[in-house]
Amino acid sequence: MSEPILEARGIKKVFKKEGVQIPVIRGVDFSIQPGEMVAITGASGVGKSTLLHIIGTLEPPTEGRVYFGGEKGTERKDLFSLSEKDLAQFRNRSLGFIFQFHYLLPEFTAVENVMLPALIAGYSKGPAEAQAKELLQFVGLGHRLQHRPSELSGGEQQRVAIARSVILRPKLLLADEMTGNLDSANSSLVVELLAKLNRATGVSVLMVTHDLELAKRMHRVMTMKDGVFVG
Repeated sequence: MSEPILEARGIKKVFKKEGVQIPVIRGVDFSIQPGEMVAITGASGVGKSTLLHIIGTLEPPTEGRVYFGGEKGTERKDLFSLSEKDLAQFRNRSLGFIFQFHYLLPEFTAVENVMLPALIAGYSKGPAEAQAKELLQFVGLGHRLQHRPSELSGGEQQRVAIARSVILRPKLLLADEMTGNLDSANSSLVVELLAKLNRATGVSVLMVTHDLELAKRMHRVMTMKDGVFVG
């Protein structure tokens, strides 16, 4: 087996509320291989999204470490030892995020929304726009390039968000309840798009979901309960 693209060791997360410590993640080890698609399932409040946010470096663990890379001669990074600037650059370049709410900018067209991460990363407008158009074609929205979010259906908006999440060719795509606002047909479609992207680019996928049927379409399913993996 190859080196994992990401490995989390001894992850614990405790929140404090009115002086009371609330343990949410109680000691989790997790890894994902290059090109692997993994689903994390479980009831609300068991720590799924918190773990995803830690893996995505959106919030630090109370205890534990998260390592990234090491495959094909690349340097293995201890992510939370990086400076804020380096961590932000890592997040922008190596990770893609898809959330339940698409967070598209309403004043921008579909192609402009998809271009945005590339422009922030310093790409010139021409190449960024060409890549955005190619990705929108890939997700079946080549005919909706100039439409704004208000002119798109919920499923179409989420497909724009998927295209935006991969424009910088991340190594790991993190999806947090991304089908929560979609009907079953659109939910199935966006999960199939993840699988299509995985096959086409080799991007690893970590998906948090309540939907067991969608989870089964990943390569591996893990279940959380009371802040730990079970089964």
